[in-house]
Amino acid sequence: MIQNVEQDIRRYIIDNCLFGQDDHGLSNSDSFLEKGIIDSTGVLLLISFLEEKYQITIEDAEVIPANLDSINNLVSFIEKKLAKVGETT
Repeated sequence: MIQNVEQDIRRYIIDNCLFGQDDHGLSNSDSFLEKGIIDSTGVLLLISFLEEKYQITIEDAEVIPANLDSINNLVSFIEKKLAKVGETT
């Protein structure tokens, strides 16, 4: 599952933030903000993608760099959210 989440996020970033170009050596730990890959509007679009793709709700308090500012952070965050959803179903 983690591998699929990582691939989904990387594909989204390449297609929507790098406009289909290669990933420019983007590592899983690179900060999207520091690298200039995602701006504030991009974060909102990313959140919409994640909520739709994984059927989760991302609360305003969760919109922080620790959750959303790299592929690694996103994978960890999504896995935690999916685990919580699994616990309630």
